[in-house]
Amino acid sequence: MDGRFHREFSVQSARKKGLKMSAAVSIRWTGEVSPRFKARTAGILYLLSGEAYSFAESNVLGKLVVPGDAAATARNILAHETLFRMGYAAELIETVLFLAVTLILYDLFRPVNKRISLSAAFFSLTGCIVYALGSLLHLAPLALLGGAPYLGAFKPDELQALSLLTLTLRTQSSSIYMVFFGCYNLLLGFLIFRSKFMPRILGVFMAIAGLAYQFYLWPPLANQLFPYFLAPAGALGELSSILWLIVFGVNSERWKQQRDAALGRSNA
Repeated sequence: MDGRFHREFSVQSARKKGLKMSAAVSIRWTGEVSPRFKARTAGILYLLSGEAYSFAESNVLGKLVVPGDAAATARNILAHETLFRMGYAAELIETVLFLAVTLILYDLFRPVNKRISLSAAFFSLTGCIVYALGSLLHLAPLALLGGAPYLGAFKPDELQALSLLTLTLRTQSSSIYMVFFGCYNLLLGFLIFRSKFMPRILGVFMAIAGLAYQFYLWPPLANQLFPYFLAPAGALGELSSILWLIVFGVNSERWKQQRDAALGRSNA
């Protein structure tokens, strides 16, 4: 009896040790991932996220929604239902990709300033939640215009008006998302400027983009300024950083030096 218990205890101990060793190897491997590789991965995901966002906003809603004309919007949606659903899928893909970007960049810029990097991640995650919840309104017109029997209590023009209303609310939620996203860009610009492994000018450009997106606090003004100021500022700030991340990544040696300096300060 004692011998069998001893053997079972030994097997369990060996399994626990094996799990601990496996976890230790996994943690060590994760920590040894090149910061340049992380940066390039973040840049690629950032670019793909932006493309998904542009597709949903410009190629789908921008073409199918006719401002102020509920009937025309309803006809467009029903005539291009597959495209409309693809727009919703693109919104979800954009959210998932940018969540990954947020986590990678938080880890990458944590040596610069952990609290600000965490604050930036908080703004980004909050914005992603707002955008994801607002995206649910994207599907509302399909339900309203789907011809379900219980909708017979409404007249066709009322259903069309409600469909346009849901899309208008979805656009307003997108404006809220852009405000949080602008805060993220502003803090990210500060982190880039204070980092020793990326050019400071990229941080200035990113901060300008973040400030520009604050105009979405007043959406009518933002819509007027979009082609003249917001779009150029956003392209300058975001595209320049994205291209730098993809092509050059970060200076790995300087990143490690700044990380070691941050660890030294925290241990002091």
